[in-house]
Amino acid sequence: MPTRRLPARTRRAGQSAGVNNPKADSWEDFSWYIRCISRGVAGSIFPVIYGNGQQIVQAPGYVTILQEMVHEARLIPLDGRPHANPNVVSNMGDARGHWEGNTLVVETTNFIGNRTGIAVNGDGTPSSDALRTIERFERRSPNEVHYEMTVDDPKTYARPFTVGFPLTQEPGYRNFEYACHEGNYAMFDSLSGARAQEKKAAEKAAGK
Repeated sequence: MPTRRLPARTRRAGQSAGVNNPKADSWEDFSWYIRCISRGVAGSIFPVIYGNGQQIVQAPGYVTILQEMVHEARLIPLDGRPHANPNVVSNMGDARGHWEGNTLVVETTNFIGNRTGIAVNGDGTPSSDALRTIERFERRSPNEVHYEMTVDDPKTYARPFTVGFPLTQEPGYRNFEYACHEGNYAMFDSLSGARAQEKKAAEKAAGK
């Protein structure tokens, strides 16, 4: 059954996948989400304040999941091929799918470690390169797909855990373009603002 609580103990405490309002010494202080790189698999589907569109497209031998925010696209083969070589890693991992009755089951491995976490927008304790997720998509009514994700990351969490919630179809809804990089003035403003504050403090200290 889905659980609403993460395992109480993590194997790597005190780390974070980045923050939205850091000291801004460098662009690398910001999360991958704020930098428009990726929210990871969990961060891309867990519901947040806006931009929760999920478009699922079926074609012969494949399922594609297009996520509205940060424009992720997951191409999932259904032909039983093995996972890619473990040395081939990516932000969203290597997904393989199959059907169990009316349920689409997607196993994803081959993640880049220490980049995104298992929380909204990929925040929280960063997952490791040992992360393995199992997702289940089960249509339960014309307008609802029940979604579950089981997270297994022995380098990070004390035990696997499962999160579940409904994906509700809104008639007529379409994913909107999410021009993240093009509109990301927050990065420039945060970094330039921090430099301006430092300059002002230095001038004050020098008596100017």
